Amino acid sequence: MSVIDVSGVRVLDLPLEGPPLGTEQDALDVIGGTFGQEIDVVAIPAGRLHPDFLLLRTGMAGAFLQKMQNYRYRTAIVGDIAAAIAASDALRDFVRESNRVGQVLFVRDAAELALRLG
Repeated sequence: MSVIDVSGVRVLDLPLEGPPLGTEQDALDVIGGTFGQEIDVVAIPAGRLHPDFLLLRTGMAGAFLQKMQNYRYRTAIVGDIAAAIAASDALRDFVRESNRVGQVLFVRDAAELALRLG
């Protein structure tokens, strides 16, 4: 994990390598890893998500992201999830609404994240 400055925002940039993330306990583990650091946003590579994370019917994304919000962390999912969005109208709507509100961002890459945070 590294902390980077993106347009004046402190971002915890999680590595692609590591166990899949998706459960509430995973969210707590990520939050625990921020202890003592002033973090505004946690950036999670899409490739790090549990395979069921983007299947909204599982409730995994909702529980994970709600835990992040409870601890006042914005979350950015960074990577190409176009195939999952194409397969699910519900996910497409969730991503669009999340990006509109801005507490959870779904972005293609670091450059798009920088634009959204700037």
